Amino acid sequence: MIQVGKGAKRPAVNVKLSRYACYLIVQNADPAKEVVALGQTYFAIQTRLQEIRQMDDYKTLDTEGEKRLFLRNELKKHNVQLAEAAHNAGVITNIDYAIFQNHGYKGLYGGLDAKGIHIKKDLKKSQKILDHMGSTELAANLFRATQTEEKLKRENTKGKYRANKTHYEVGEKVRKTIEELGGTMPENLPSSDSIKKLERRVKTDSKNIGTGHDKK
Repeated sequence: MIQVGKGAKRPAVNVKLSRYACYLIVQNADPAKEVVALGQTYFAIQTRLQEIRQMDDYKTLDTEGEKRLFLRNELKKHNVQLAEAAHNAGVITNIDYAIFQNHGYKGLYGGLDAKGIHIKKDLKKSQKILDHMGSTELAANLFRATQTEEKLKRENTKGKYRANKTHYEVGEKVRKTIEELGGTMPENLPSSDSIKKLERRVKTDSKNIGTGHDKK
């Protein structure tokens, strides 16, 4: 029984939805409603993760270092595409793009911009934030980038203000999804050694294998 006007009650039926039914509902409902937006973000994240898992390059990844390298390279590629989408929306100058990027960070990192993330992570000014992320944090930022790019294109966003707002909202939705799933907020994830070290080690190992220097 549920309560209606003036204390009256009437019977109501509870319906347990399958996962697929939930998917169909949120994909066809109004994303202006927070619960729908969260649902769309959740399913988009799960879809992207499944796509990554199915990639031949990802199937063979066993170590954290290998996953970091893979995701960092994916993020490099999609940041180029995001920059192009932002440019088409009106984000033209380097300063414009820095502001645009900060809006995405603020949404995902609970209000922290690039400078704030550096301080929180105890990184030097010269150190790039993305190069010191673990695989979990890289995956969250990869999703932020891909979804912002798609949303800018899909909605044909025009103007710096709207582009910045879109980037912030996507970052914020990814953050809320992480929270809903009980994950660790990205600003609280530990920093990793520079990924440049991993890249150099992989190149060295590849050369050794090619020349036979790895043989004992």
